Amino acid sequence: MTVDPASPARAASVPGPRPPQGSSAAPAAPASPVLAVETGPPGGRSAWAAWSIAVSVYVLAVMHRTSLGVAGLDAAQRFGINASALATFSILQVLVYAAMQIPVGLLVDRFGPKRVLLTGVLLLSAGQLAFALSPGFGPALVSRAVLGCGDAMTFISVLRVVARWFPAGRNALVAQLTGLVGTGGNLITTVVIAQALHAQGWTPTFGTMAGIGLLVFAVVALLLREAPAGAPAPAPAAPRRLPVRQQVRDAWREPGTRLGMAVHFTTAFPGAAFSLLWGLPYLVEGQGVTRAEAGGLLTLLVLANMAFGLVFGRMLMRSARARMPITLAVIATTTAGWTLALAWPGAHPPLWLLVLILLVMGSNGPASLVGLDYARSHNPLERLGTATGIANMGGFIGTVITLLGVGVLLDTLSGPGGYTAETYRWAFCWMLLPMAGGVIAILRLRGKVGRP
Repeated sequence: MTVDPASPARAASVPGPRPPQGSSAAPAAPASPVLAVETGPPGGRSAWAAWSIAVSVYVLAVMHRTSLGVAGLDAAQRFGINASALATFSILQVLVYAAMQIPVGLLVDRFGPKRVLLTGVLLLSAGQLAFALSPGFGPALVSRAVLGCGDAMTFISVLRVVARWFPAGRNALVAQLTGLVGTGGNLITTVVIAQALHAQGWTPTFGTMAGIGLLVFAVVALLLREAPAGAPAPAPAAPRRLPVRQQVRDAWREPGTRLGMAVHFTTAFPGAAFSLLWGLPYLVEGQGVTRAEAGGLLTLLVLANMAFGLVFGRMLMRSARARMPITLAVIATTTAGWTLALAWPGAHPPLWLLVLILLVMGSNGPASLVGLDYARSHNPLERLGTATGIANMGGFIGTVITLLGVGVLLDTLSGPGGYTAETYRWAFCWMLLPMAGGVIAILRLRGKVGRP
């Protein structure tokens, strides 16, 4: 078991200075309580203030990330593209996000979360502004890649702020709260951005989103403290830092990192693929609901996500043994819900079943954070960013596989009538393949990890 170098338990075990042998000096006094305070994250109001500032960047990132989910049909019409090309927007954005996770983790370990967060805000704003002004498919595609790069810099940085400010026992809870608050960005997208897009148009809506980033940048630059005053450095001095390749290799060799990646992969991708791109087309074109009704259903998904975040956070704070039961329960219910919907006679499942699936998929995002908790608890603080980045790649790799597979199948199976309910039924069957692969990986790695 890897011990967190900043944990109070380790600080308490460090012996105080001893007199030389043969000296008549009295035994050293017990360590001062001040040392225990300095070597352990304090928590408290200052910690919540730092977290609030950092998490504002994550809320902004989720807004940018999910903005295409309510603009997919508009984008297809604006750029004159089919389902496969439309999927390319989200695929490239998510692929860049996943590819950046290890580099971003290394940057956070080397330079600290504040600088990385500020860089992420600038890239998010630049990418969204370019998307607002893009005259064609090519420039718009590049802008989504830039946006994905900025998005990749947010979540890992926020988790590093959490690790520096909060006691280890609260990390899982605050991570769930981070996901919950970040989901508020999805809620803003679903409720506000969707309405603004149809009322104000493409360029004003996405241009305004880019402008919000300037305000967030100023708040972070002026107010965020990434660690408590007097806190020890989380990593060794520069000459002793491990080479990048060795740091990545050490993080990957830890079974807890790989299990975290497998958990994140399997639990995250169904809800992510649905909310990022295919949810609105599936509901409108595949199930025949209106855009307003589809927006209401997607809002239900966001609200369920927030509710599950609270529940899972409390469960994980009480016991780490809840991690695997949460993971397996979410995978089982998500698979069962979609299997029932896809097997429903006539390819038109009833409304109650659609609502049930959306509620179940609301558990996907909070459950994926269990994977990051595995990576956190099995790695030392000096490589925490790297290990978290590896684990965080999992769900986005699964999302890319799902976005691409569904898009290709839609175009392959569609006929003269376009995308029908039957087309969507067979295309969405693709989700069961990465789900099965993820379950196999979890079951294999579970036995190699010596903790719950």
